[in-house]
Amino acid sequence: MYTDPIADYLTRIRNAQKARHKVVEIPASNLKKEITRILHDKGYILNYKFEEGKPGVIKIALKYNTKTKTPAISNIERISKPGLRKYAGSEDLPRVLNGMGISILSTSKGVMTDKEARKENVGGEVLCYVY
Repeated sequence: MYTDPIADYLTRIRNAQKARHKVVEIPASNLKKEITRILHDKGYILNYKFEEGKPGVIKIALKYNTKTKTPAISNIERISKPGLRKYAGSEDLPRVLNGMGISILSTSKGVMTDKEARKENVGGEVLCYVY
């Protein structure tokens, strides 16, 4: 059994894109649902569907460039790990690729991007970078 469900989630997306899959299925949790919602809102994935049931599954339709067939997510990496948590205050939130990418944070006001956290003036645990 894996100990870091968020790292597993990100790895499944990364592997599915390398294999050029259209859809990837991931075991659901509330945190993963929020990360999926952010990825969709920011245009990194085409669509998603939450399937209720005993285990619960998130189906994510991956997004590719139509001409070059390259994935919309060029890199997705875990920052805060169970062995070493990374936190950022509202003043020192990370900028990914000088604002071209996003960092996803878990804050006291919910899961949000670095830009939203700056606007809300909150800090939190830096979950991952997406660009």
